[in-house]
Amino acid sequence: MDTGLRCFFRRTAWLGTVLALGIVANAAPEPIRIGEFSSLTGREAGLGQYTHMGVVMAVEEINAAGGIDGRQIVVIPEDTQSKAGESATVVRKLITRDHVVAIIGEGASGRCLEGAPIAQRAGIPVVSPAATNPKVTEIGDCIFRVCFTDPFQGTVMAKFAHETLKVRRVGILSDVASPYSLGLAGFFRQRCAVDRVEVVGEQKFSGGDKDYRAQLTALKAARPDALFVPAYYGDAGLILLQARQLGLTVPVMGGDGFEAPELVQVAGAAADGACFPVHFSTQDTSKRSQGFIGRYVKRWQKQPTGVSALGYDAMSLIADAIRRGRSAEPAAIRTALAATTGFEGITGRIAIDSQRNARKPAAIVRVEGGQFRFLQTVAP
Repeated sequence: MDTGLRCFFRRTAWLGTVLALGIVANAAPEPIRIGEFSSLTGREAGLGQYTHMGVVMAVEEINAAGGIDGRQIVVIPEDTQSKAGESATVVRKLITRDHVVAIIGEGASGRCLEGAPIAQRAGIPVVSPAATNPKVTEIGDCIFRVCFTDPFQGTVMAKFAHETLKVRRVGILSDVASPYSLGLAGFFRQRCAVDRVEVVGEQKFSGGDKDYRAQLTALKAARPDALFVPAYYGDAGLILLQARQLGLTVPVMGGDGFEAPELVQVAGAAADGACFPVHFSTQDTSKRSQGFIGRYVKRWQKQPTGVSALGYDAMSLIADAIRRGRSAEPAAIRTALAATTGFEGITGRIAIDSQRNARKPAAIVRVEGGQFRFLQTVAP
């Protein structure tokens, strides 16, 4: 990431800079304050930064069009630093000091599970862009998401392994400290049992490890046809690199946490052949998607990722709920979010079900020559 952009994120996280361009001091009426907590720095900074860019772009477009009933949107970002324990602190600050009426975040399931209960107790609606663990929305009736869930993507990837890759024996390598990773591994394993795909080996690691050779050697000895590695891109990149160095050449599959340019930056050519589900593909030729991509590239001088589009959708959905509910009060926003049907997002048409999850399709991509190439779309 270039120095200017890195400074931008540090400035917004450290100072809580208001990211609603065009707001004039002392202007009336009162702006609508939305909180955001995400990993702007640290190990999963790519996840938070790309999400944040999508949120910022949505806010800028809403405000440029006149805001909501003449009121501008103000987003107050807080950095979880990719650390356990930070989410609860920053969410509490957003509610008690900044008096936000809704919150976007966190993209990582573990950190969302830390922060969302604080908002639930305060009656402040939360829309997570990318936290896929099913326990997230089980926290309570104020917690929503715009992404698909781990039961869906775990099943999708197990079916892909069985039906497309023709896998009969699979190994699993998961992060023992990550609710996202463990949950996704469990749903993948369940579907493998249905399809009679044998799990011939299962190994664990702890997120942030640098050496995975012992686990990969054990998995190689089990002679799998493929590996499933539900991990975030930083760990996944090193795992792919070390797997190829050990001569483990079978296909590697992952979850949506693989999707970041840093995956290829870390793994290099070893990333080629990796397959994983995404919430949005830049190869989507629809007018809506291509329009978003063009605006995003113009704004940020880089291609969006799936979490960029999810951040944009999370902010847009909150704005839509405020319009439909004709109120920026938290209770009214929550009620309108729960009633969402047919919302046309960048990542697809979204309907919020009774568990406050988004019913929507997934796309599967494969890394080819360092690029994420679209393979197929899977409906919910």
